[in-house]
Amino acid sequence: MQRHSGYVPIHTVLVPFVHEGPGFHAMEAARHLDAEIILVGVVVVPPDQSLSMGAVGARALRRLFRIYGKDKHITGKTQIIVSYNPWKELAKFIQDEQPDLLCLEFESHLKALRVTAADVLTNPPCDVALVRGKIPSKPNQVLVPVRGGPHAELALRVGLGLHPKGVTALHIRRTDDPEAGSDAPFKGLDRVLKQMPEVQKQFIVTDDAAGLMMENAKKAEVIILGTTSQPVNSSASLGPFADRILREAPGAVIAVKSGRPLPQAVYDESAGVQAISILVDKWFAENTYSADEFAHLRELVESKRGQGLSISLALPALNEEETVGRVLRMMKKELMQKVPLLDEIVLIDSNSTDRTREIAKKEGVPVYIHQHLLERLGARHGKGEALWKSLLVTRGDLIIWIDTDIVNIHPRFVYGIIGPLLMNPQVQFVKGYYRRPLKVDGKLQAGGGGRVTELTARPLLNLFYPELSGVVQPLSGEYGGRRAALEQATFYSGYGVETGLLIDIYERYGLGAIAQVDLLERIHHNQHLEALSKMSFAIIQTVIHKLEKRFGRAVLEDVNRSMKLIRHNNKGYFLEVEEIAERERPPMIDLPEYQEHLRTLVKK
Repeated sequence: MQRHSGYVPIHTVLVPFVHEGPGFHAMEAARHLDAEIILVGVVVVPPDQSLSMGAVGARALRRLFRIYGKDKHITGKTQIIVSYNPWKELAKFIQDEQPDLLCLEFESHLKALRVTAADVLTNPPCDVALVRGKIPSKPNQVLVPVRGGPHAELALRVGLGLHPKGVTALHIRRTDDPEAGSDAPFKGLDRVLKQMPEVQKQFIVTDDAAGLMMENAKKAEVIILGTTSQPVNSSASLGPFADRILREAPGAVIAVKSGRPLPQAVYDESAGVQAISILVDKWFAENTYSADEFAHLRELVESKRGQGLSISLALPALNEEETVGRVLRMMKKELMQKVPLLDEIVLIDSNSTDRTREIAKKEGVPVYIHQHLLERLGARHGKGEALWKSLLVTRGDLIIWIDTDIVNIHPRFVYGIIGPLLMNPQVQFVKGYYRRPLKVDGKLQAGGGGRVTELTARPLLNLFYPELSGVVQPLSGEYGGRRAALEQATFYSGYGVETGLLIDIYERYGLGAIAQVDLLERIHHNQHLEALSKMSFAIIQTVIHKLEKRFGRAVLEDVNRSMKLIRHNNKGYFLEVEEIAERERPPMIDLPEYQEHLRTLVKK
């Protein structure tokens, strides 16, 4: 069927997919419209359960979307809504995406979304189509009963969008209608229909509109009708005429209604303790991924290329000669040679005294000593310093960091972090988490690691940043983000870097900009108790620094930055003082050296 100048095609159709619920018929209808399809997943959680229980359903929907992602009609949307009553959030998402049409399956979608026809049609977020039955591909005949107005025009748009062999626009009036002898209400469509000679127009006066409609329905494979222009007052009815057609018509039926502006319905993030709990549970379900979801590496490469992105892996290291070689060889082989997911790998060394740098150079990996970079600012010790300066010597749009002491190294530690950044453009920062066995007396205790996380970091976040309390391992060394976000962040030079970055990204971009990925299990060399105590001291300083900025007053003084370490020897206990000062580095974007680095990247 040819497109005519009077016909405004439907370019985008949004279809919700409910976990273990409807969506397939609606998507088929959208596909027949030859429009770009936006998929959004919906996981409805029973009210007596935590929203975090929706994580499994969200993961299943993302797997389904990857399958559908091969369809040329489907846009790569990966939004997953997890909610007790998702309609308001879905409506807000629709407002943001502004599709031409929202396609829902009649009754089954409404039931699954816990919404009534009145909720959807009284104040629709956009043009809406309720689909009953399977829509045939390129139907022979589509019947469109029209009464003029926006719903009739939308019905015709949908009917023509199905590319049928024939369309009949049927205008029915009652005998007692004072204008029954004229076609006045139909005039509004003339401008369009005159340019569409293939649309047959019929004008009939009858007192049994539904009966006449049912007779004509026998000849049509699809009926498209506009719902009542009056407010829908019944949650179970679209009006007597539409109800009978939906109930009795032998073929497929699509009921449409033109949209009107929807008052913004925003999830309240400041409604107290219960709201915070729901917010965190909801974030956990929607933004928690598994590395297994991204194991199809060629799909990641295609997504990277499609978005025009480059990816850098920067590896901080200090005396890691036992493990660094295997880490570098595996990442080069699996993520550069087998599939070109990574564009570069660099080692950021903290002036190792063993063979770490020598091993990296032998593997052909560029090596930088972070103390030799930006020397005018002075050299500081600490992993955070290495991470901050890695921005200066990498070129990727996405920057991934992993530690080089991982014994059970696997490519998932990298592609797991990359996945959400490629999948969801709203995500700015991704944290890895995993089981951390603790080696005690030569034996591994499953889940025994992460002592500073559980005894310091997570309690502090629960107290002062409860929105971040769903982050499983805020101190994990496997994480990454978008350069555009990281270059604007402040970096703490020492152990506080992970906590500081997490809070900084949250305060700048909001909770939805953070995702986390299950990397399964990480085995590494565990530190002794005194080192963990120092780490905790640095993390506490970091959180207090952030709180000082929030409340506009200083709490810590220089005297607070020294830690009294308790020692013991054959003469008894004694104290040693060690300075453990967590100091910030400014956003890298503010440095002239970095600006020059960016100009160099543009030239390349």
